[in-house]
Amino acid sequence: MGVLEDKARARLFYKYLSRVYDRVNPVVWTEAMRDEAVAMLDLAADDRVLDVGCGTGFATEGLLEAVETVYGIDQSPHQLAQAYPKFGKRGPARFHLGDAERLPFEDDAFDVVWSSGSIEYWPDPVATLRELRRVARPGGQVLVVGPNEPTGRVRRALANAMMLFYTEAEAERMFAAAGFADVRHRLLGPDYAPTIAIATLARVPEEPVPAGDAAGETDATPAGADD
Repeated sequence: MGVLEDKARARLFYKYLSRVYDRVNPVVWTEAMRDEAVAMLDLAADDRVLDVGCGTGFATEGLLEAVETVYGIDQSPHQLAQAYPKFGKRGPARFHLGDAERLPFEDDAFDVVWSSGSIEYWPDPVATLRELRRVARPGGQVLVVGPNEPTGRVRRALANAMMLFYTEAEAERMFAAAGFADVRHRLLGPDYAPTIAIATLARVPEEPVPAGDAAGETDATPAGADD
């Protein structure tokens, strides 16, 4: 497990990174990459959309070009503090402080669940993918963008010492283990590193999720999650 696959360390890391995040982030996660990933989704304006690990709202902003409202959740209060001034606290983006492993939403609450730049910090990616599946409706879409494993033994070792990096094959395995269907992948990146990220799109099977297979709190619906 990498150094930042620990929630306390990740929160501390973003306490300081949040101050410069919006200036640093576009170097590796560009608007073009974001828009290409958003284009993989079949979106309608009234879709219920959740952005898991929303950070300062970079992906939220892109999603709002296609839908009317986006719910965002992040474990870093410092990242969310940067997001609120962009959208307001009662605007089209509804932000919540919380954990991707225990999403405070009911089963089947969303048409689309998005997560970018978050999976690399999850201590148990398969369990967290199951949680994303839980809150997405049967037939709904889940899209996750994460870091592609670098080539070269030394670079891979250094990368994985920090956080999770993975291949398309590993993404396929994780999504299958989490119970998704129709899984497909696309490599993304800026011009200088066009395969730096993996976007994985999958659907929630139409049959009900087996009892006990999902984890997390289920005490709120999107319509009532405006606090």
